[in-house]
Amino acid sequence: MYSETNGRKKLGIRWHSLAALVVCLWAVELRAAEPQFRAFRGTVSGSYNYWFFDPQTEPDERAHYPLLIFLHGASLCGTNMDKVKRYGPISAVARGRSIDSYILAPQNPGGAWKPERVMKIVDWAIANYAVDTTRIYVYGMSLGGYGTIDVATSYPNRIAAAMAICGGGTAKNLGQLSQVPLWIIHGTADRAVSIKESDRVVSAIQATGDDSRLIYTRLQGVDHGRPARLFYMLQTYDWLFSHSTQDPGRPVCRDFEITPELLKNAYQDLGRASKYEEEEEALDME
Repeated sequence: MYSETNGRKKLGIRWHSLAALVVCLWAVELRAAEPQFRAFRGTVSGSYNYWFFDPQTEPDERAHYPLLIFLHGASLCGTNMDKVKRYGPISAVARGRSIDSYILAPQNPGGAWKPERVMKIVDWAIANYAVDTTRIYVYGMSLGGYGTIDVATSYPNRIAAAMAICGGGTAKNLGQLSQVPLWIIHGTADRAVSIKESDRVVSAIQATGDDSRLIYTRLQGVDHGRPARLFYMLQTYDWLFSHSTQDPGRPVCRDFEITPELLKNAYQDLGRASKYEEEEEALDME
């Protein structure tokens, strides 16, 4: 038998369900509107598979964005592209770090990074997106730190700034790095890649007689994994994006400093610090 009370209860349930459905649809629409990384396999001949991030939610032909290249370490090599999500900009964006640029994150199947293969994807990005070609940056860690040095050495006129973390360099003419604003960061307690590898790169730059564009930070007592925190820090991106190949004289920005306190608080505004710290431990023996 119908009662007014029961009718009100049923109506209330219906309205509650409808409201929940609206909220759910709104959340789905919001997620769809958020910028996403897209995986590209076999797109650029003679190069790597890669992830690409477009910061725009709606196309704007007038907007030009910087391009950031991320080169991962040895533990992310292979053909499973999901590995590249473990740390770096894909992970940082997923956890809430806003990076206002195109991001290119190739996957190396194994071996040393090849600068010419990396730049083939950069040329693809320039051909297909509104890239500000005066603001192309590269950064990487471990094997990716080597790759960063080698890319910057090979293309000093195209790379606006570079950050090499606990790596080294295999290119023959490391002296060309003197043309590029470069920040080298390495922990003195690194057991996976000796800090001597970064020392060697620095010595090659100093041998040119011009190390004015170099910043070298030796992190006392820091291991191999902890510098991965740099990928999550706002200061990292502020420093990189402060450079352009059209800057008169191309000076390096010295307004930033990497301190133990900054590294300690790298995840403060992103949450779940314990998860990131577990990842660092895995990276320590990369």
